[in-house]
Amino acid sequence: MADYETILTEKKGDVLVLTLNRPDRLNAASIELAQELTEALYDLQGARAVLLTGAGRAFCSGADLQARGSGQTRVKGGDTSHRALMNFYNPLMSQILRLPVPVVTAVNGPAAGVGCSMGLSGDFVLAGKSAYFLQAFVNIGLVPDGGSTWLLARAIGKARATQMMMLGERISADQAAEWGLIYKAVDDAALMDEALALATRLAAGPTVALAAMRRNIMTALDGTFDEVLRAEAEGQRLAGGSQDAREGGLSFLEKRKPAFKGV
Repeated sequence: MADYETILTEKKGDVLVLTLNRPDRLNAASIELAQELTEALYDLQGARAVLLTGAGRAFCSGADLQARGSGQTRVKGGDTSHRALMNFYNPLMSQILRLPVPVVTAVNGPAAGVGCSMGLSGDFVLAGKSAYFLQAFVNIGLVPDGGSTWLLARAIGKARATQMMMLGERISADQAAEWGLIYKAVDDAALMDEALALATRLAAGPTVALAAMRRNIMTALDGTFDEVLRAEAEGQRLAGGSQDAREGGLSFLEKRKPAFKGV
């Protein structure tokens, strides 16, 4: 697998584990990190699920502000931020949400700013008990980015999304689970084991059907009822023609566990 400067990649069975690896900067998302993560997600190395986490004591502390310059460049950085978002961070977030395989995120500490967006981008978000989610842009006169507005409003509704964005308060893992913002809050020591077990379970599933489910959920978040009906019908057509669907039918008739191959 490719060597990177800011992320670690590892195949564990059919799961591609991607680890943000700038622990000295709390895994702040530099442009290089966004580029490397995008590249790693482009070639999944045959993986049937992705697990995303952070090295050290943080998941991701947000965009790397130091990498954007200093002094007046940082104060008058609207155009610079716009270019970085349009060219690097936004394409990364779009790519994660449109991957053809399930995504599990293991949030192992602070997930702030665009790191919050990345942490919430998984189909299943697990967070260690010491983790928290933060949209602190209001404290520096900026607005949430990286898709946070879309993710938060749809996950927890207008009132709670507004609370997170306009008050800039930390939301603990337990609170996030109670709100339905994440799948589960777990003990820190169990986080990676549980996340990998879940990713492995998903990787053993019917990949064609799971990919269609991901697309259909995205359609449901923005589309009309008729658009969702059409998307479901198309997904059923694609999944129904897969080898996994045939295997699923046979295993049901033969009263055994299906052995899905992802095709």
